[in-house]
Amino acid sequence: MNLQSPVSMEALQRETVKLKKINAALMSRVERSIDQQFNAFSLFETAIALDRQVLDRTRQLQQALHAIERSNDDLFRAKQQAEAASSLKSSVLISVTHDLLQPLNAARLTLSTLAEMSVPAHGVALIEQVDRSLLTLEDLLRTLLDISKLDAGMLKPDARPILISSIFAPLMQEFSSLASKRGLSLRIRPTSEAVLSDPLMLRRVLQNLLANALRYTQKGGVLMGCRVKGEEVCIQVHDTGPGIPEAQRQAIFLEFQRGEASVGDQAGFGLGLSIVRRFASELDHEIRLTSRLGHGSTFSVTLRRAESAKLSEIEREVHTEFQHSGLEGAKILLIENDPSGSEAMALLLEKWGCDVATTISAADALERIGALGGVPDAIIADLHLDNRENGLAAVEMIRQHARTEIPALIVTADYSVEAAREAAVYGLELLKKPVRPAELRSLLSFLLP
Repeated sequence: MNLQSPVSMEALQRETVKLKKINAALMSRVERSIDQQFNAFSLFETAIALDRQVLDRTRQLQQALHAIERSNDDLFRAKQQAEAASSLKSSVLISVTHDLLQPLNAARLTLSTLAEMSVPAHGVALIEQVDRSLLTLEDLLRTLLDISKLDAGMLKPDARPILISSIFAPLMQEFSSLASKRGLSLRIRPTSEAVLSDPLMLRRVLQNLLANALRYTQKGGVLMGCRVKGEEVCIQVHDTGPGIPEAQRQAIFLEFQRGEASVGDQAGFGLGLSIVRRFASELDHEIRLTSRLGHGSTFSVTLRRAESAKLSEIEREVHTEFQHSGLEGAKILLIENDPSGSEAMALLLEKWGCDVATTISAADALERIGALGGVPDAIIADLHLDNRENGLAAVEMIRQHARTEIPALIVTADYSVEAAREAAVYGLELLKKPVRPAELRSLLSFLLP
């Protein structure tokens, strides 16, 4: 039997160890390779799962976007319908209000004629009661007209430098008799300050504040004036009324919110201060209210100050009170297409001693001038006549026919800014229906030679 030598045995052992190391290395490499394959497969599966999730989320997002688009389309159509309904409502309300002002104008003029007749004491009281009711109706119609124009976007401010006195003077003339009837004092302090605002809208704001102050004041009076604060002018209306509780000071500026009126007065419809707030917002004027229960309230309107030197000569014109001179024998040509309004105004003018020729158009007026026995002393024309005829154009036609600048004034139930501007371009006075008889008589006295 052959036995291996020790040297051969050691060599075999070394070779065995070497082979084991090589085998271990190979096994380790194989295991790492297998692990990597498993990791790659796992990543592949994860990628496929994520891709499916992305597709699902994309489909859900697309569905959501389509739903949003459909909702936006529905909202847009609803918005269009709401705007159309609002526009129709405003247009209808403006048209109805304009039509209601026509018979109201006739009623006011007829009542003024009746008031100048010899009536017993109880008849005078009834006339005054009807007059108050007509004034309330007139105020409501004017306010509704303002609200409708704001809602329809038809009323836009035309801010320019104006003298505060050009607004204060007419307001004093308008409210002095009302304050006197109620046994209240009304003081409007004169001022030479000028501000940047829309004159028509600012006048409406102050008019409503004065009317509100007089309505809720039982004793004492109302004071309006202004304070200069740097580059701002603050117009304040102070009354000695009952005051306004803290909890109601925001609510009174909302529509159809009102307080308790003074004795013998109607509380109104809660729209006056709403118009004040909305006009002030359009004009970017700040409105403030301070009040003490039992002592009165102060409403303030803050405006930007303007340089008086920059005002035009028209805006610097002197606003003097018209004196009621006699109108007896004055030849008046009246152009009015509303029969009741025409009859009522003719009766009032005749009561004042005027000789009146009533007509419905420029052509009719030219034919009727002969009835006056010569060129009329003054023309009173409605702004909007039948067949789209314009009272301003009618006045111009008659003036050209007579070859003389006959004094004229325009009456209208159109409260738009455009109507006022159009009359101003022709240089004619504009009276808004319902016409105030005292204002009509004052203007005629001023216009007639």
